Amino acid sequence: MSTAVVVAGGRSTRFGEADKAVADLAGTPMIRRVADRLAGVVDALVVNCREEQVSAVRAALDGYPLDTAFAVDDDPDEGPMAGIRTGLRAVEDEYAFVVACDMPFVEPDVVRYLFERATGRDGGEAGADGETRTRSYDAAVPRLDDEWFQTTHAVYRAAAMADACDAALERGERRVVAPLFELDYVVVDEPAIRARGSLDTFENVNTREEFAAAEERLA
Repeated sequence: MSTAVVVAGGRSTRFGEADKAVADLAGTPMIRRVADRLAGVVDALVVNCREEQVSAVRAALDGYPLDTAFAVDDDPDEGPMAGIRTGLRAVEDEYAFVVACDMPFVEPDVVRYLFERATGRDGGEAGADGETRTRSYDAAVPRLDDEWFQTTHAVYRAAAMADACDAALERGERRVVAPLFELDYVVVDEPAIRARGSLDTFENVNTREEFAAAEERLA
């Protein structure tokens, strides 16, 4: 059993006054596009958002086939790390895929592979003696060539990452990558991603211009 956590509590400051999470993207709310692409990969969905977003997000997800829960931010302005923490605290499964609500091109096969790497179901790696060993990790995080970690497109052991986020927040950290360094994580590199899907999976739609470009591709 596995869960997806969609982080949707940001203020969408680069998008204008509208909430981009529920903005109509070629006929479908953006968060619903993300959720639909995950429906065949996970067994449940958790949406992290602000209290005032719940009604609109619930409407956007009306008829969604998976069990869906809301994890509402107590303090909605603590940033994405707090949103990830809040979402993961609502997860009942051991592992969860965390994704931002503005990634409408998320690739199901990439998500499956991240779960396989995190849980050790990928067949393992050959050691120095040639023997193949399978092991699990607290996180499987993509890192593209010459770029930073894709922390909002990664699989985490839910409790471990939530605890690491709490500790980082208590230290005054705001970088989303900070809690990752407290975990036993595995990096999933660009060739592994390309072997299973397009790098479009990491594409964020933050601005009206990016939104319009995404609409053209989806129309």
